[in-house]
Amino acid sequence: MANPLPTVQLDSAPGIYVLTLEPNQGPMVVLDEALIGRIEASLTAFPQDAAGMILASGSPRVFVAGADLKQIEGLDGPGLERYLAFGQRVFGMISRLPCATAAAINGAALGGGLELAMHCDGLVAARAPMRDGQPGKPYMIGLPEAGLSICPGWGGTNLMPARMDAREAIQRTAEGRPMSLDEAVAARFIDVLAPSAEGLIPTAAKWLREHGSAALAVRRDGFPSRWIGRSASRSAAMAAIIEVQDDLPKTDAAAAVVRAVRAGLEQGWPGALEVERKELNRLRYTDAGRSAIRAFFEKSAKK
Repeated sequence: MANPLPTVQLDSAPGIYVLTLEPNQGPMVVLDEALIGRIEASLTAFPQDAAGMILASGSPRVFVAGADLKQIEGLDGPGLERYLAFGQRVFGMISRLPCATAAAINGAALGGGLELAMHCDGLVAARAPMRDGQPGKPYMIGLPEAGLSICPGWGGTNLMPARMDAREAIQRTAEGRPMSLDEAVAARFIDVLAPSAEGLIPTAAKWLREHGSAALAVRRDGFPSRWIGRSASRSAAMAAIIEVQDDLPKTDAAAAVVRAVRAGLEQGWPGALEVERKELNRLRYTDAGRSAIRAFFEKSAKK
C-alpha cells in the first residue's frame, strides 16, 4: 500500500486532525492514481477516535486542480474503468469515517478535486492570500468536464445539486461552467467563508465543533452525507432535472450529466457512479472529447 499522507492533530482543537494533500506536480495537487493510493492509505490508518477530519491542500496555489487528464488519456477502456472505480471507492471512505469532515479550500477546486471535497460534510473556503498588499487572484470552483466534452466521474453530477440551487448546479455541470469563489459563496455552496487564508484551518475546526453532530446524524453508509438521493435534496433535484433539461446544451456531455442525475434519483448512489464511469469512458473516445482534451493540452503547454 502507498505511504499515507501527513495527518496532524490540531493543538487548538483536540481530536480534530488535518489530512494534507501534498503537491505532486510542481506546486500543484493533481489527482493521479498514486495520490489516490496515498489518500486510501491515510484514510485506512485514520484515528478511529477522532472528533473530526479537515481535508486540506499543501499547495499555495490550488486546493486540487482536478484529475490527471494525461493519465486518463493514456488509459485504455478497462484501465480507465478501474481508475475511476478506484477513485470512487477511496473517496467513499471519507463518507464512512466515524467523525465529521470538512474540506478546507484555499484555491481552485476543479473537477475531481471538487468531487473529493464534496465527499466531506462541510465546505470551508478562504480567499486567496494577499500578495504585495493586493488581494490574491480570484479562483474558480466547479466541474469543468463538460467543457472538455466529457463528464464528471467521481460523483459530481449528484453532489453539486445537493449543495446549492439544484437547477443552477445541473446547468453549470452540463455546460462545464465553474463558479468564482464569490459566486460559490453567494450560491451558498460554501458553508462558511474564513476571514483570511491564515484563518482557514481554525475556521474549519470551528465548523466541525459546531456542526459535527448534525453531520453525523446522517447515516455513515458510504454515500456522501449531501447528495441528491438524501431526503433533504431529492425532491428539489427531481423538479430541477425536469425544469432544466430542455435548456441544456444539445451535446453528448450534457446528455451524460442528465443520465447520471436521473440514475442517482432512480437507482441510487451506486447507479449514478456506474453511469458516470461508463459515460466518461465513452465520451473521451468521441471526436469532440479527443479534440477538446488535445486543445487543453496545447493551451496548457503555451502557458
